Amino acid sequence: MPVTSNVDDDHVARDEQGVAPNEESESESDEPALPINELFASLQGEGTLAGQPSTFVRTSGCNLRCWFCDSYHTSWEPTGAWMALDEIIDSVTDRDPDHVVLTGGEPLVHDEAVDLLHELDERGYHLTVETNGTIVPPADTPIDLASVSPKLASSTPSPERPPAGVELAEDADDSETESPDADGVDDAEIERWGEKHEADRLDLDALATLVARYETQLKFVVTGPDDVPEINDLVADVRDRLDATDFADDPAVDAPIRATERLPDDQVLLMPEGQTRERLEETRRVVADIALEQGYRYTPRLHVDLWNDAPET
Repeated sequence: MPVTSNVDDDHVARDEQGVAPNEESESESDEPALPINELFASLQGEGTLAGQPSTFVRTSGCNLRCWFCDSYHTSWEPTGAWMALDEIIDSVTDRDPDHVVLTGGEPLVHDEAVDLLHELDERGYHLTVETNGTIVPPADTPIDLASVSPKLASSTPSPERPPAGVELAEDADDSETESPDADGVDDAEIERWGEKHEADRLDLDALATLVARYETQLKFVVTGPDDVPEINDLVADVRDRLDATDFADDPAVDAPIRATERLPDDQVLLMPEGQTRERLEETRRVVADIALEQGYRYTPRLHVDLWNDAPET
């Protein structure tokens, strides 16, 4: 089983964007710190590096709210503990893998995540950043693989499609108003986040910049065949944006951009939606057939196959 992290389960504060802010009151010192939900060693479960032993640094806080989020404890109900960057680096170096995956939540909402990447790069680690593709880090940020997961319309939450795994508030009475004292997420919060999520889930300029700067895989969570037209349109739109954008002044882009070379079909990955083996049994074959039909790449979810929905996998 994966190595445990000994990260406390203290609740991480949220601002109105759902981000865990790096306030002095949240950290025990003035040192740069990040809200860490999990830090563990395991196998990379998804994407082109599936099966690669890696140390995962999972930050808490996210600017989006997918209803099927498989790390809802970093978004809908963020938990974790503040760790100084030096402490995080020590925890990484104490583990064997030479690959590090910075994930979340959305790790790039935190400026300190970029500082951490620089420190780990200086120590020779291969760095994967798992991101939703709405935030572009500074041009000198060291990233060996940008694992970008653009969010499709099917990811948007609603009261009819509430967040998976999250405790929902119960009605105080038969009215449409949720009890303000009820624990959990109520319909009003789901609706608020649904509107924000839908408005913010895609940024073509950000996606094109990430693809232009880094080795990139576009990894889509697929809920079914209805997602295919949007995937095809989005891939075409990113390629068009790459062709239409002059990256000559971008210091992180070291060669002319040709969209079909920078984003070939085999770097577009389709991944079945599902947090449990039972759910993957329902979705994996459907998504595999779609990948065959469209010429994209299928990616498994090895960690679910191996450890089901256990934490720190």
